[in-house]
Amino acid sequence: MSETGLLRLEGRVRWARLPLAILSGGVMAMGQAPWDMAWLALAGLIAAFLVFSTVRTPLSAVGAGWGVGLGYFGIALAWVVEPFQVDAAATAWMAPFALFLLAAGLALFWSIAFWGAVHAPLRRRLFALAVTWAAAELARAYVFTGFPWAMVGYLWAPTDVIQWVSVVGPHGLTLLTLALAALFATAFGAGRRSLLPGAVAAVALATLVVGGAAMVPPLQDSTGRPVVRLVQPNAPQTQKWNRDWVPVFFRRQVDFTAAPATDGLERPSLVVWPETAVPMLLDNADEALGIITDAAYPGRVVLGIQREEEGRWYNSLILAEQGPVVTEVYDKSHLVPFGEYMPAASLFARFNIAGLAQRAEGGYAAGPGPRILDFGGGIGSALPLICYEAVFPQEVRLAPGRADLLLQITNDAWFGTFSGPYQHLAQARIRAIEQGLPMLRAANTGVSAVIDGAGRVLDQLPLGEAGYLDAPLPLPLRVTLYSRMGDLPALALFVLLGGALFWRRRRTVR
Repeated sequence: MSETGLLRLEGRVRWARLPLAILSGGVMAMGQAPWDMAWLALAGLIAAFLVFSTVRTPLSAVGAGWGVGLGYFGIALAWVVEPFQVDAAATAWMAPFALFLLAAGLALFWSIAFWGAVHAPLRRRLFALAVTWAAAELARAYVFTGFPWAMVGYLWAPTDVIQWVSVVGPHGLTLLTLALAALFATAFGAGRRSLLPGAVAAVALATLVVGGAAMVPPLQDSTGRPVVRLVQPNAPQTQKWNRDWVPVFFRRQVDFTAAPATDGLERPSLVVWPETAVPMLLDNADEALGIITDAAYPGRVVLGIQREEEGRWYNSLILAEQGPVVTEVYDKSHLVPFGEYMPAASLFARFNIAGLAQRAEGGYAAGPGPRILDFGGGIGSALPLICYEAVFPQEVRLAPGRADLLLQITNDAWFGTFSGPYQHLAQARIRAIEQGLPMLRAANTGVSAVIDGAGRVLDQLPLGEAGYLDAPLPLPLRVTLYSRMGDLPALALFVLLGGALFWRRRRTVR
């Protein structure tokens, strides 16, 4: 866009810039589940770049970036209010403040990105924003333990374009998406004066779409594969720990475990219960585990349970077989701040504020980190992910070796019944695509699902329903580039685009 055109547009939208920024961010959020409107979200992203093209000062850039982030996170993360409704009398009043503070805080990452890009030469600002914005999303995945929920690149989750995460990873796809939006915004600014930006943008979009479709493998033949059973008790969080309801949900899960094999399938080799499915400490659970493993025999059972060791409480996953014998234990290592543990717990305790899942002073203790479990019995090895851990690409990438499958157990009752559970499922699908590995997902209230290495949901139990499903375990796909190299392809894209911008800037200065 020319400087004259920029000044004219800047004058028109100066007073409307913040509302337009918030609106564009809200439209961007439509790419996340349950809306899944990828193309509308892309339009919102392009609009955000156009809003940025009107800024003239660092301060106005900060305001525009913050507004886009506030609109985006305020809608995409609206499920954050749900945990505060579990004990509504005590915590419901916190819900709107929590949502606003979270959205406003995460929006600061984007305001910094906009601030950084406004210092670039006028003709390169939009592409500078693509780089700084992608860098801000990368930082969001790591800073303060990280929160990469609803990353910009995830707007492609309902389309084949999401297959690119198997090559460049989620951060690389985010950068490509932002660069694409910058191209379209540049084409919009050029108007009829030049057709080149529009042509380049169209070719780039076609490359993403056609390339993504070409990466989708054919469905596998599941003949002879071991059968797995996912158990979904559908225990609302308001009842899950109630003494009157605990035996009801326990018996429901045992009955689902003992149910006959589904017609046409063998008896399950592995039964998977969700997170914290057994409402007692592992040391006190011998009788319960005996009932469970007898019901699953000759298969084995994976389930979520709490355990205590040397005064520390852990949110754990175990593999058990008839006896009962516990053969594998994994302790959740990436905990939810303010949910599973309280940062500066003693300080917050002075104000009678405790974590939503508080079990001991300071909450749960973190386990040592990702590890591969041997499930045997034709199942192979599995990388366990408990709830929130499936949000982090690095939790999977940093595992000590490549497993045969990913296994997520979760209690999404905390996320309500609208957007949260579906966004969590979408991110589980993306982890499967990144690694080319099948994902077994057992969720307390849903959505439990069997997902193949291409991210296809082969079978699922709907949200809010109790039941179980039997399905053949999908085969792992070939090792993906992202699985081999992690974020190196994304870093190469950063260097390529950032280096091109720097070189053009130096050339302009000379």
